[in-house]
Amino acid sequence: MDDTTITASQAEPGSLSTRVIELRKRRGLTLEQLAAASGVSRSMLSQIERGKANPTLAVTLRIAQAFDMNIGDLVDQPWTASRIEVVRSDDASQLFRDDHDCRIRTLSPLHMEKNVEFYEIRLAAGARLQSAAHFEGTRELLTVTQGHARIEAGENRCELNSGDSAHYHADLEHTIENVGEGELVSFLVVTYQ
Repeated sequence: MDDTTITASQAEPGSLSTRVIELRKRRGLTLEQLAAASGVSRSMLSQIERGKANPTLAVTLRIAQAFDMNIGDLVDQPWTASRIEVVRSDDASQLFRDDHDCRIRTLSPLHMEKNVEFYEIRLAAGARLQSAAHFEGTRELLTVTQGHARIEAGENRCELNSGDSAHYHADLEHTIENVGEGELVSFLVVTYQ
């Protein structure tokens, strides 16, 4: 059977077979190329595309990885799932830290943490948030919305007032310190290269 025998319109709408066909065609891959990239045999891929096989989780993961996706993205059905992810302010699972001196709340969906992290950081007067060096290439962007902060990254230092932002290397030891008299409220974006 050649690659043009099965089309997305012939497969059951919303099925894994439709998704695999669409992604493979969109990327200009033959079944042989997808088989080589995924480690899944051409015959198994053909059966999946024809809706004749229900792949195991391991096989589905290998196909997803060949498309540089996770399983959730591969099997996501956009017509049934919302394209908006909401992080609620009262969601306790999003609290990274919450004590007398410091409250750190994750604002980005947890599945995004391999690429970018977004936090709300609140520090009491005089409190410090010290961090060891992160992975090489890690950067942080801190924006102060209330208060006065001192940032240290390695040997570098700066002070920020409300509305100021600082971008610094976080692959060095670094500190965010509240040097004001009231609570420091800030937003932190962490990126990885």
